[in-house]
Amino acid sequence: MITRLVSPSDAPEMAAVLTANRDFLQPWEPIRPEDYYTEEGQRTYLEGALHQVATGAAYPHVIIDDGRIRGRITLSAVSRGPFQSAGLGYWVAADANGRGLASAAVAEVARFAFGELRLHRIEAGTQLHNAASQRVLERNGFRRYGVAPRYLRINGEWRDHLLFQLLSDDD
Repeated sequence: MITRLVSPSDAPEMAAVLTANRDFLQPWEPIRPEDYYTEEGQRTYLEGALHQVATGAAYPHVIIDDGRIRGRITLSAVSRGPFQSAGLGYWVAADANGRGLASAAVAEVARFAFGELRLHRIEAGTQLHNAASQRVLERNGFRRYGVAPRYLRINGEWRDHLLFQLLSDDD
């Protein structure tokens, strides 16, 4: 398993993976416009994502296993100055779940965040009932620090999220 920054050339494969996993991801994702699941929609999304890389605002990566894209992991809302922080979000395809890909990807992106980007803090949130994602974060040393009521609009409804953080100087 490796992660790498996204590329516009990932659009066909990303569209296929997202379409194949649309029902699986629905409980964990915002409602997306129909064109998000198309090759052109993904190309537009990925080009926008690379603009965020150029400005230092976000670092979207694909998760690759056996030469195929199996998910995505993104450092977003990168804040500099005294905060030196970013948010973390990720997903893995249904048929790749339970194989440690998300855990390995989180570890790899955390090394990137604390190493190359020299961030101090990474924050991630999960819906309260998403025990699998909570285990991924805890395996990587993230600590729970609170609950954010109605934090994100997921699948058409505002959802409470359990908040986690990992600090660069955590043991």
